[in-house]
Amino acid sequence: MSDAGIARAAPAEEHRYPCEQCGANLRYAPGQTKLVCDYCGHTQTIAPAGREKLAAMEEVDLAAGLAARIPASLVEETRATKCPSCGAKFDFDPTVHAAECPFCATPVVADTGLDRHIKPQAVLPFRLTEDAARQALTRWLGSLWFAPNGVRDYARRGRRMQGIYTPFWTFDADTASRYTGMRGDHYYETRTRRGPKGETRTERVQKTRWTPAAGRVARHFDDVVVLASRSLPRGHVDSLEPWDLSALEPYRPDYLAGFRAEGYTIELAEGHAMARERMKRVIENDVRRAIGGDVQKITSLSTDWSGETFKHILLPIWLAAYKFRGKSYRFVVNGQTGEVKGERPYSWIKIAFAIVLGAILAAGAAYLIHLQEQGGGF
Repeated sequence: MSDAGIARAAPAEEHRYPCEQCGANLRYAPGQTKLVCDYCGHTQTIAPAGREKLAAMEEVDLAAGLAARIPASLVEETRATKCPSCGAKFDFDPTVHAAECPFCATPVVADTGLDRHIKPQAVLPFRLTEDAARQALTRWLGSLWFAPNGVRDYARRGRRMQGIYTPFWTFDADTASRYTGMRGDHYYETRTRRGPKGETRTERVQKTRWTPAAGRVARHFDDVVVLASRSLPRGHVDSLEPWDLSALEPYRPDYLAGFRAEGYTIELAEGHAMARERMKRVIENDVRRAIGGDVQKITSLSTDWSGETFKHILLPIWLAAYKFRGKSYRFVVNGQTGEVKGERPYSWIKIAFAIVLGAILAAGAAYLIHLQEQGGGF
């Protein structure tokens, strides 16, 4: 966003959640609507959202957002820093000046400037606890072939995982598309030819009959989700879908108590371009279905876009960062469903052992076959 569009941005409020009984910090309890104290067990209920909070979840006009003409109430200033290694942007507590990046374990020193950005409008609260996420990660790591023992032991040893509220954009749009193309229907012809020894061979040959096609398709896109961060591998995070966005709550800091929240590093315009590419692929599939036949060719496709809106939301991800031989590997767990994805290192010792073992088994099998052919039997 341009500075002109957010000149009236208010500084973000600082929120503290001291326990009424012992004074320690409360944290949000995943899967529940309450804050808990890890020291004395005291709980505090999170009040349901009021109408004014529900209104904050309404879609925002995309054209206004791209032109930086959104209301000042939707922007804020926070003290954030950017990791020099993975590019993650996250908030710092005003009293903290140095910490470890939760995404790649790189030491980071806090910036002194303020970051102005669009505020999150909604949050999907964590449903999985850290223990449940670790169990899901342990099962996933245990299923990996040729993974080093150190990686498999990572989760088993109870290494702490980071609960991260990760930034996403969602986009809505109404589309009307006109297309032209060709429909291909397969048919078969029987051919007779002579083989190398003069014998007659009959074979069926597939051919395609092409006919022109043209028409219109329309589709409404609702909540196309786009990752707004560069700190995590997009392929892994995209694989965590689907998210049940019906469980979204109006943004409130109570759900973030005890967790980290990352700021977006992919701006609205870039996120919108990514969303359109995803929508275009869906539209192309709609066109192919409309053309029908066995195969299709699309020669022209023109789409009118209308009713485009967006939201900035936070989705829950459990993150484990592990360094193996100087390289960082990251594992992500969907904090709502428990789906796991990650980067996997390979143990070349295990691979080499498997190759040698395979060669030995193959040689043994060949020897037994040789014995059978020689009449040795078993």
